[in-house]
Amino acid sequence: MRNLTLLTDFYELTMMYGYFRQGKTDEIATFDLFFRPFEESNFCIAAGLEQAVEYLENLHFDCEDIDYLRSTGAFGEDFLQTLRDFRFTGSVRAIPEGTVVFPYEPLLIVTAPISQAQLIEAALLNIINHQTLIATKARRVCYAASPASVLEFGLRRAQGPDAAIYGARAAVIGGCSSTSNVLCAEMFGLPPKGTHAHSWVMSFPTEYDAFKAYADTYPDNCLLLVDTYDTLGSGVPNAIKIFDYLKAKGYKPIGIRLDSGDLAYLSKQARRMMDEAGHSDCKIFASSDIDEYVLESLKQQQAAIDIYGVGTKLITSNNTPSLGGVYKLSNLNVDGTDVPKMKISDNPIKVTNPGIKTVYRLFGRDTHKAIADVIALQGETIDDTQPLVITHPLERWKTKEVTDFYAVDLYVDAMKDGVRTLAHKDVYQLQRDCAASLDGFWEEYKRLSNPHDYKVDLSDRLYELKDNLIKEERKTVAK
Repeated sequence: MRNLTLLTDFYELTMMYGYFRQGKTDEIATFDLFFRPFEESNFCIAAGLEQAVEYLENLHFDCEDIDYLRSTGAFGEDFLQTLRDFRFTGSVRAIPEGTVVFPYEPLLIVTAPISQAQLIEAALLNIINHQTLIATKARRVCYAASPASVLEFGLRRAQGPDAAIYGARAAVIGGCSSTSNVLCAEMFGLPPKGTHAHSWVMSFPTEYDAFKAYADTYPDNCLLLVDTYDTLGSGVPNAIKIFDYLKAKGYKPIGIRLDSGDLAYLSKQARRMMDEAGHSDCKIFASSDIDEYVLESLKQQQAAIDIYGVGTKLITSNNTPSLGGVYKLSNLNVDGTDVPKMKISDNPIKVTNPGIKTVYRLFGRDTHKAIADVIALQGETIDDTQPLVITHPLERWKTKEVTDFYAVDLYVDAMKDGVRTLAHKDVYQLQRDCAASLDGFWEEYKRLSNPHDYKVDLSDRLYELKDNLIKEERKTVAK
């Protein structure tokens, strides 16, 4: 893996130098990485943990890195010399990739010497924010497309190679069946998918010649793009001729691809034409600036489409192109004593939750469907033999009693003392994990429009800690 140690904001390094000068380098800090309410979805799909751990495993300053930092003139030589032996020695608890997650629930909890924990902020946010964003968009697209399958086709519109590679990985976690991105497919053991472009058709004397040449080249995998000239007037009729040709030779053609025009109308007409010609087993593949809203419309129109290729609006998360992920200090261990920390703001959305935490998901004992999440302090347990009162984290008069439930701690240990403990999973296993996590929620929480509010509570102990810290801060300000 590339050395991404300098993939950080400059102020992370200046704070490291400040900690060094103030003798605070080895104070143990805990940071939470979480996201604030997301405009497009009431929940997200956690993704990017594998790459986050790989980044932390490889964290070190090369000689060239130190020389560059020396050239900035911002750091003393004694500090620069300490960077030669710099490694991440901390621990990471995380919600596994593919898990449904909600605002303010820490996706990662990092506990490490404060200089280490500070340096990694920007890179961790870059990795986790992006993949979580794209996995979430893919979930929405695949939900809208179901039962049709979705291929990720966004390479040429992604914001750079890394966004294309890791975005495609995240899209598969979120539900896409595969990708057109060959490098991503090679890196993560995926089958690359694709057919031919309009240029293939245009490079031959006639459309029929182009289709026949492609069929002769790939007789077992023949999917023909039919909209180069006239979809219904020539494209589909020529494809039918080729399908007759292939079947006469003992092959089974795959189908056709539509890439423009009125996809609902064209797909239904093409389906009728192929069925009448005896090719009801051939599939219809569609692409062309598709997202979940287009897919919902196509479904309402009863479009006859079996497979979708979704590119630009998926790989860029077109409607909401960024996730509001943040990384905030929640605890500082001073001389062996934990001191909870929190950011206080006039804007309630920016007030953080203090202390070292965990998240429990409550499931109905009979239904195995999620009822609510509880953000609690580490070490707290939930007695599932007794009724539990769930309370709104801000509007405390809103309560609900939960009975006949069981509680699941969402976290796994990803790193301990700088050593990876996270088990590797291939991308399709993560996709299955995602499907299982989604299956744990009732349909009303998953719908695209006006989903039901899912309850995420603070435990009484965490709420009281937060409230007391706010009161103490007000007293300090008042003096």
